[in-house]
Amino acid sequence: MFMRFLQLKLNEDYIDEFKKFYESDVLTEFHKTAGCLFAGLIRSKPEENEFISLTVWQTQQQAEDYETSGAFKKLFEKAKVFLAESVEWKIQLSENMELELGAKDEEPVIKKYIVKAQNQTGNEFQMDSSNMFLRILSLIIREDMVDEFKKLYSEIIIPELKNIKGCRYIFLTESVSERNEYISVTIWDSKKDADEYESGGKFNELTEKVKHTFSEIFLWKMSLEKKYGPRLKTSDDFKVEHYDMVTGKSFSFK
Repeated sequence: MFMRFLQLKLNEDYIDEFKKFYESDVLTEFHKTAGCLFAGLIRSKPEENEFISLTVWQTQQQAEDYETSGAFKKLFEKAKVFLAESVEWKIQLSENMELELGAKDEEPVIKKYIVKAQNQTGNEFQMDSSNMFLRILSLIIREDMVDEFKKLYSEIIIPELKNIKGCRYIFLTESVSERNEYISVTIWDSKKDADEYESGGKFNELTEKVKHTFSEIFLWKMSLEKKYGPRLKTSDDFKVEHYDMVTGKSFSFK
């Protein structure tokens, strides 16, 4: 199984229109695309105009075939009208060697991950998008600890999470471009269930079981936080992000 994340920053005036476009055009296109098991639009918390188009595929090749197809390019062109302009500015030389100053468009970012461990067998992936909630945990693992981390995740983390109320799906995914970059994706029946897991001590308990595999920078950060408190900001090697499911659809095998 393969996951593709397309990060988008929308113009706040067009968020409702983009949701309609996603439901009418994007989901329709994915429904007829070979290998696409699920497509969903998820919204960042607390950044209300930051979204991710999450797609789940049978294989990496099918996802890449879609990406290079004319269908993806056409949808991208239609979506441009909804995207935000960055507050950053770019300076470049024109053809006649004069400086030009202009706003930089907020281009979507595509990230690709291979699923290395999951809590269900096969390619079954059925979701009701009405109230579901996603936690995305980004991790940088020591290169000499990658195999141990994957083993611990499969043998300890997944069985523990399967017994937690409201936890529907669990995925450990590995970056296509960076061997030691992972994200743990958990999908919950509701935000309440995810919050109870996070605040009830179980998240910290599970983190302790695998923290020795984390990058040296993050381990150093953890030791400093114990001494100086959580105000310290040093690295994004370990980051938890929360997303509401705005809309989405599961598809049968194609």
